[in-house]
Amino acid sequence: MSVMAVLMLPLLLLEISGLLFIYQEVSRLWSKSAVQNKVVVITDAISGLGKECARVFHTGGARLVLCGKNWERLEILYDALISVADPSKTFTPKLVLLDFSDISCVLDVAKEVLDCYGCVDILINNASMKVKGPAHKISLELDRKIMDVNYFGPITLTKALLPNMISRRTGQIVLVNNIQGKFGIPFRAAYAASKHAALGFFDCLRAEVEEYDVVVSTVMPTFIRSYHMYPEQGNWEASIWKFFFRKLTYGVHPVEVAEEVMRTVRRKKQEVFMANPIPKAAVYVRAFLPEFFFAVVACGVKEKLNLPDEG
Repeated sequence: MSVMAVLMLPLLLLEISGLLFIYQEVSRLWSKSAVQNKVVVITDAISGLGKECARVFHTGGARLVLCGKNWERLEILYDALISVADPSKTFTPKLVLLDFSDISCVLDVAKEVLDCYGCVDILINNASMKVKGPAHKISLELDRKIMDVNYFGPITLTKALLPNMISRRTGQIVLVNNIQGKFGIPFRAAYAASKHAALGFFDCLRAEVEEYDVVVSTVMPTFIRSYHMYPEQGNWEASIWKFFFRKLTYGVHPVEVAEEVMRTVRRKKQEVFMANPIPKAAVYVRAFLPEFFFAVVACGVKEKLNLPDEG
């Protein structure tokens, strides 16, 4: 009996591998069909996540509108996409200059996109600006700039494109947010405030537009790390805060987030929380044991963090 089990094990592993391969291929084809010929707008397409989203959706056959505040970097992204894509199965991306720190240009961008394609099927709000430092040392000017980029910019573009989706009774809006839309972390007050505001707006919007068959989705990683950045081992002190913060800093790679954005679009998910168990648990601790949560977070205030240049 044991000999038969040993002989059957390789066959079983082969079957499992085959099933996984079939599942991956079906998922890949399903993803392509979900966005093929769809007009997809990606903000901050020149960021790490923006580039990966552009790659995934371009491969899927979407009609991409790539927005960014640097024309040269947009052209580099354009060349990279064109060089590896099959022109018979993909569309030439449209490049648009868009800087959310200048709200006055957002409506013009929306008009340009609608004049070009006539509609927008999927809007991916990806732009984000971060700052770290004591709240009282962050200028109000920088607070406003963060709110413009992380909150007013995305909702202005969303409001400009939404009537078209409502009239066509179809469309999807994806907000790439952050765990700090759920709870704040010391020395990131302005950033957390902007993420709370964005999450609150899109949660409300989801319910308002459901009757028009417009889907609103939020994808929330802990944070998106750079391509070559890995969590430092460090010499962490034996404290609850240090343990929590170390777990929190295990960010998600841009490729993983981009693939999750595609799955979210394909399955029309409403909310996705990309995090390891510690940050996920922190969300529930914040909700049900707030005093304990505040005590743990307050421990982090003792750590001195240097305020970066506002530039």
